[in-house]
Amino acid sequence: MSGAAAVGKAAAPIRVAVAGTGGRMGKMLVEAVIDAPDCQLAGALEIPGSPALGRDAGEAIGRTTGVVIGDDLGAALANADVLIDFTRPQGTLLHLDACVAAGVRMVIGTTGFDAAGRAAIAAAARRIAIVSAPNMSVGVNVTLKLLEFAAQHFAEGYDIEIIEAHHRHKVDAPSGTALRMGEVVAKALGRDLDKVAVFAREGVTGERDPAAIGFSAIRGGDIVGDHTVLFAGDGERIEITHRSASRLSYALGALRACRFLAAHSSGLYDMHDVLGLS
Repeated sequence: MSGAAAVGKAAAPIRVAVAGTGGRMGKMLVEAVIDAPDCQLAGALEIPGSPALGRDAGEAIGRTTGVVIGDDLGAALANADVLIDFTRPQGTLLHLDACVAAGVRMVIGTTGFDAAGRAAIAAAARRIAIVSAPNMSVGVNVTLKLLEFAAQHFAEGYDIEIIEAHHRHKVDAPSGTALRMGEVVAKALGRDLDKVAVFAREGVTGERDPAAIGFSAIRGGDIVGDHTVLFAGDGERIEITHRSASRLSYALGALRACRFLAAHSSGLYDMHDVLGLS
């Protein structure tokens, strides 16, 4: 092969498996993968008993991929470089073990992990490369940087409340994104979120603790995801808001994470690493 031909040779596509392909987010991920010129759909997973099993992974979006949705984890990972997982904690942790065994990288957008789950992800990252983030949206992650800056300047005299809204099907509250916003703000203020977070108010609560960071969760309809951090002071209030109109922003962020992982064999990363915001 000539030097010119070698230079012009395209890089091999990133082979991506997607978990939860029968769900709303899974379908969006499949569409994003097959539309990305540098990615190739390599596997499609669903839980046993899912009505999506046996169907082409693109059928629900009017596309043909040649990849059949299955519940065999080993088969789905056999030809994959990376697994994108936006499912539920229990399923993601099962997938995590299989990815470690197969040497397949992971992009984890699942939320609601407990301390043991987070520790399992950190341990797995010593053997495979993982991007784990409660929100893969580029906009949300830039918003987190804005919140860090804002909190440093609203350290005194401002009450902080985080309000999030999601669709009726979301099973955890507050959202992982809302919690991450609280962590960023608390760290910027030198506070421990576990000690200052307030997740519910009812009855006679007494005056508000000025150090508190409050959370409110709204569930209804088909809201994709709205997050507002309110800094309420005397005579003014500042609101920093991110609204998602489509799950596409999460899917595109997940693909950026896949590209980032292509250069890493192990380690635990988040979207700030992917976007160069760390």
